[in-house]
Amino acid sequence: MTENIDLTLLDWSRAQFALTAIYHWLFVPLTLGLSFLVAIMETIYFRTGNEEWRRITRFWMTLFGINFAIGVATGIILEFEFGTNWSNYSWFVGDIFGAPLAVEGIVAFFLESTFVAVMFFGWNKVSKKFHLLSTWLVAVGSNLSALWILVANGWMQNPVGMAFNPDTARNEMVSFWAVLFNQVAVDKFLHTISSGYLLASIFVLGISAWFVLKKRETFFAKRSMLVAAVFGILASLMNAYTGDSSARTIAKAQPVKFAAMEALSEGKTNAGLIAFGVLKDSENKIGETALKDFIFKIEFPSFLSILTSGDKDSFVPGITDLVNGNTGYNVMSFEEKKSRGETARKALIGYKAAAKEGNIRMRDSIKTIFATQSFQDDYFRYFGYASIVKAEDIIPDISGTFYSFHFMVILGFLFIFLFVLALYYLFKDKLVQNRWFLWLCLFSMPLPYIASELGWIVAELGRQPWIIQDLMPVSTAVSNIGSGSVMATFFIFAVLFTTLLIAEVSIMVKQVKNGPQH
Repeated sequence: MTENIDLTLLDWSRAQFALTAIYHWLFVPLTLGLSFLVAIMETIYFRTGNEEWRRITRFWMTLFGINFAIGVATGIILEFEFGTNWSNYSWFVGDIFGAPLAVEGIVAFFLESTFVAVMFFGWNKVSKKFHLLSTWLVAVGSNLSALWILVANGWMQNPVGMAFNPDTARNEMVSFWAVLFNQVAVDKFLHTISSGYLLASIFVLGISAWFVLKKRETFFAKRSMLVAAVFGILASLMNAYTGDSSARTIAKAQPVKFAAMEALSEGKTNAGLIAFGVLKDSENKIGETALKDFIFKIEFPSFLSILTSGDKDSFVPGITDLVNGNTGYNVMSFEEKKSRGETARKALIGYKAAAKEGNIRMRDSIKTIFATQSFQDDYFRYFGYASIVKAEDIIPDISGTFYSFHFMVILGFLFIFLFVLALYYLFKDKLVQNRWFLWLCLFSMPLPYIASELGWIVAELGRQPWIIQDLMPVSTAVSNIGSGSVMATFFIFAVLFTTLLIAEVSIMVKQVKNGPQH
C-alpha cells in the first residue's frame, strides 16, 4: 500500500464500485446474447412467414426489453463513479480512457436507442424487412457498446498506445488503433460477448424447459430450445477458445495475475496445468504474505508451459520469481521495477521544479528525456511502483483468484455438456420423456451468471493492486472526498440496485407465466 492514504475511503470506494459493477453485470450479458437470439428468431419468421415464430420472437423480445432498460440505468451510474470516486485516475488517463467511452455513447448507444423503439413499437407500422433490420441493429449496437467499454477496461489491464506529457502530468493517446486492437482488449471483448451469448442461451433453455414441464406451449418451447441450443453450443466453444487465448495474453501482459490464477508460487519448466486443487497456506512467505501449497490437485503435466509458449520446456515464472526476480530467465524483480519507477517520478518532480523556477534549459532537457521511447519503455512504464511500499503488496489475493478462475472453467465445460445433451434430445425427440434434463436446464439458469461474475473477479481481483497495470495503484487513484459520503451512497445504491433486481425478476416471472401472446 502507499503512504498517507485514507484506507476507509479507499475500501468504501472499492466496495461501491464493486457493488455497482456486480449488479450491472447481472443485466448486461443477457442483453448481449438475447438481442442476437431475438434477431435470429425474427429472421426465421421473416423467411418462413410462420406466425408462430412471430409469437416466439415477441415473447423473448419482451424479456429482452425488461432487462435492457435496467441494465442501462446501472451502466450510467458506473461510468459516473469514475469521476466522483476515482478523479485522480480520471485526471491521469482521462484523455485515453475517456475516448472509447465517448465513442460508446456517441455511436453504439445512439444505435441502440434509435432502433430499439422501432424494434418494440414498429410491429405493423413499418415493413417486415425494416423491422428485422432494426432488430439486428439493436443487437449489433448492444455488442458494440460492450466493445468500447471493454477496450477501455483492456487498456487498464495493458496500457498501450500512449505517451506521458510532463506538462499536464497526464497520459495522452498517440495511437487509437493500438488502444483498439490491444490484444488484452480483443481477447476480453470476444470472451465477454461469447459468455453473454452462452448465458442468454441457457436463459432461453431454462424458461423453455419450464413450459415443457408445465405442458404449455410445447411447440414454442421446443423451437426456442433448438435455436438456443445451436447458438449456445457455438457460443460455448467460442468461449472456451477465447478463454484459452486470453490466458496466453495474461501470461505475458499480467504475469503476477497469471501466477495467482494457477497458484504458482515457484516458477518452473514443464509446468503442469492445474485442473483443480485445494489450497493451504505455505510456510514460504514474502513479507507477511503466505504463498500457497496444495492439499491435493489434479494436474496435467507440462500443459501450462505449452499453454504459455507452445513449448513444454519453457519457463513459467511463479510469484516468488516475479517479486524477487530471476536473472536466469530474465525476470525483473520488484526492487528493480520500483527503482525505475522512482527514477521516472524524480524526473517528473525535477521537471515541475525547473518549470516553476523558470529554468528553461533544465525543463527542456528533462522533457526531451520523457519524449524518448526508451525512457517510456524502460522507466515510465513502471511509474506506479514508486508508490508501492512493500514487495508483497503486488501479490493479489491468490486463493480468491485461483478458485474463481477454476470454478469458472469447470462451469464452462458443464455448459458445453448441457447444450450437446439438449441438441441430442431435441433431434431424437426425447425431450418430454427426460424430465430430469428439463429440471437440469431450469436449475442451471443461475450458473452462467455465477460463471460470468467469477470471470470478472479473476480480471479485477487478479490485477490488484493496480488500477492501471504497473502505472497507477488503486490507492493513488481515489478521489479526495469524505469516506462518509461514499459509505452513504454505497448503501443507497445497494438498496436501489436490489430493488431494481427484484423488480426485474418479478416482472420477468409474471411475463413468463403469462406466456407468449397471440
